[in-house]
Amino acid sequence: MVSFAVGDLAVYQGQGVGRITEVGPMEVAGASLTVYTVTMESGTIVRVPTHRARDVGLRGLVEPAQVADVYTILRGEPDHPTDKAWNRRHRIYSDKLRSGSVQALAEVTRDLSRLRDDKDLSYGERQMLDQARTLLVRELALATERDEFEVARELEQLLALEGE
Repeated sequence: MVSFAVGDLAVYQGQGVGRITEVGPMEVAGASLTVYTVTMESGTIVRVPTHRARDVGLRGLVEPAQVADVYTILRGEPDHPTDKAWNRRHRIYSDKLRSGSVQALAEVTRDLSRLRDDKDLSYGERQMLDQARTLLVRELALATERDEFEVARELEQLLALEGE
């Protein structure tokens, strides 16, 4: 079971980083549950039952020691076979974004960045790339205690070099 305390940073699938602002009871359909209240950077408030946190995609920030694994994924070969139609790729990438996994964010960022090198991305593909990249940059910046601009620039350089 995932455990958080008030003040901890947490990542919620597809939404990004938020702060645990409260841990306490909440009445739901006549039952009392203990919930994490997560305030996202956008101001959205998400309440997650503590016993279901992992199941619904609430997790801690990537550990600094795992950041190298994320960069390895970004340097890796893309997984975007051209025989798959955009709607099939969209479903795959959407599933990865919803998974809440930092590795999946890296895969979507890498794959769509490389696809962008080969062809013009559709509007939906560009939006998905922007979302994955934004979520990834924010989390990596917080995990490594670095500036987001610096991390974003580093990722763009890495993806540009690997795409050559």
